[in-house]
Amino acid sequence: MTDRFVSRLLWLTLAAAALIALWRWLPGPAPDAARPDAAPRPIAAAGDLAADERATIELFERSRDSVVFITTRAQVRDFWTRNVFSVPRGTGSGFIWDEHGHVVTNFHVVEGASEAFVRLADGREVRAALVGASPSHDIAVLKIGVGFNRPPPVPVGQSATLKVGQKVFAIGNPFGLDWTLTTGIVSALDRSLPTERGATIEHLIQTDAAINPGNSGGPLLDSSGRLIGINTAIYSPSGASAGIGFAVPVDTVNRVVPQLIKNGRYVRPALGIEVDESLNARLTQALGVEGVVILRVAPGSAAAAAGLQGATVTGEGVAAGDVIVAVEGKPVNGVGQLLARLDDFRVGDVVRLDVLRGGERRTVEVTLQAGA
Repeated sequence: MTDRFVSRLLWLTLAAAALIALWRWLPGPAPDAARPDAAPRPIAAAGDLAADERATIELFERSRDSVVFITTRAQVRDFWTRNVFSVPRGTGSGFIWDEHGHVVTNFHVVEGASEAFVRLADGREVRAALVGASPSHDIAVLKIGVGFNRPPPVPVGQSATLKVGQKVFAIGNPFGLDWTLTTGIVSALDRSLPTERGATIEHLIQTDAAINPGNSGGPLLDSSGRLIGINTAIYSPSGASAGIGFAVPVDTVNRVVPQLIKNGRYVRPALGIEVDESLNARLTQALGVEGVVILRVAPGSAAAAAGLQGATVTGEGVAAGDVIVAVEGKPVNGVGQLLARLDDFRVGDVVRLDVLRGGERRTVEVTLQAGA
């Protein structure tokens, strides 16, 4: 019985092998290359674009000419020959601010560069000059000379009225891929991010519109095509978009840029006090409070006129004076946040400060002065 089973299994295996070999040697189907009637397939009729698709297309076509591509170069010295060379440094985005040829971008796009060039949507490339910058806001203004076919300025909107969930559109040059459009929504408002210089940028717009390296300095637009922010940073372990991007709000831009154009720098509203971030962290920890310890009040300053008090040196050590804990009711937990809170106002505005003096909380009104 076993021999018969083995014999049958052997015959079946041989038959299967023979069929496989025969199938491999059989000719395939005849090619259709010789068919004289071969032709491209007919194109199916397209349906109408959806209303939101048409709106997005129109927004991009209307806004594209206002966006520019920025390339920068830096000068380096050869270690051996001591010759100076100009080498590519980086790329970024920007947008036309006004009819005088001013271009707004991020400060970190042009930081450390010796030259900057702006490429317009029509292909023209022109050299740009730096007009002014505010590193604490990550904003810079360039100037280009375009005498004809001047690109239109981007319309300016308002960021104070933004709502979480509304659509936003980012136009820029991610990874050098020029004039790229990405879309998303406002995913959060009033975010705060510290800068490398110790300041804090307040009221940032958070969006899930894809923002990547090279988008920096480009405009964030609302559904009307109005500027609502400058794309400035991403939150990503890999350095690529992870669905969390940030934009400097247009209300900040509209306050800072005119000063940069007029004066070449931004004049902060100030109190006329001396503070220190590193000392403040130790002092507030020792006092068990959150706020900003006033180290010194400048004579003749706005703070002196309001009666604010700085720290004093006694025989037993340093005695704390006033500790600023809030500006207009908004809490302050550090020097960077204090500066950002004051930055919401203008020189000459009167602001209410909540201060701790001798363990008691009191309110002091201060007329802001021009900072150094």
